[in-house]
This record gives sequence, structure tokens and C-alpha cells, in this order.
Amino acid sequence: MSIQDAAADIREEFSWLDDWEARYAHIIDLGKNNTPLEAAERTEETRVRGCASQVWMVTDISDGQISLRAESDAMIVSGLIALLVRLYSGAALKDAVEFDAENLLDDIGVKGALTAQRSNGLASMLARIRRDAGAALAS
Repeated sequence: MSIQDAAADIREEFSWLDDWEARYAHIIDLGKNNTPLEAAERTEETRVRGCASQVWMVTDISDGQISLRAESDAMIVSGLIALLVRLYSGAALKDAVEFDAENLLDDIGVKGALTAQRSNGLASMLARIRRDAGAALAS
């Protein structure tokens, strides 16, 4: 599935949620289904800096596509991770670098409702994804 198709699915899913409380609850539910990382994958190298909570992210590059796995100790951040995994996993590297995830998250009513610390953490996760995809494109 392309990143644009995944974004369309996420927009549709969130269009049914009327307010921030419903979105918040849905995001937390999404995070409950994340597959935990292996203990050996939770390292300083995979830790995402700039997040208020603990976040570890592993990006895998294969056949010109990115996939990601991540874990957090915070419920809302786990839900944001679930959204990013759905959005980016399987995406072409060029699309991963160029896609405006901030706009999507604003469209679905998530970005503006996050605290400053959570927004900074989200920006750090998106920067990591773009950096890893960009480095793979350059090589």
C-alpha cells in the first residue's frame, strides 16, 4: 500500500471521531496492538531523542521501501507510533522523505491537541524516519 493510500485510510478512520477525547481513546487503542521490540533493539542507537517518554525506533530498508517498528513506555505515544507504522511501513523511500505527515496529523485533529512535549517527540520520530529514508536513498 502506498503512503498516500495509507493516509487516505487513516483520514477516513478518524473522520468518524467527533472530538479530541474520542481521537485520544482511539489512538491509545491503536497503540495497544504494537508489537514490542526485542530487548536487544532498545539501545541508545535506536532511542529517539527529543521525546518526553522513552521511544525506540528501528527502521528497516529493503527493496527501496521502508518499514518501521517502534516502542514507547507512554500509551499515547504508542498510539502515535501505531499511526506512523501504518503510514510509513511499505512506503517507497522517496515518498517517506517527501510525505507531509504533519499535515495529515493536523487534518485528523491529532497534531494540534498534543502537548508541546508530545509534539516535539512526534517531530523527532518523523525526522528519524525521513533521515533514515533519505540516507538509504542517497546510498
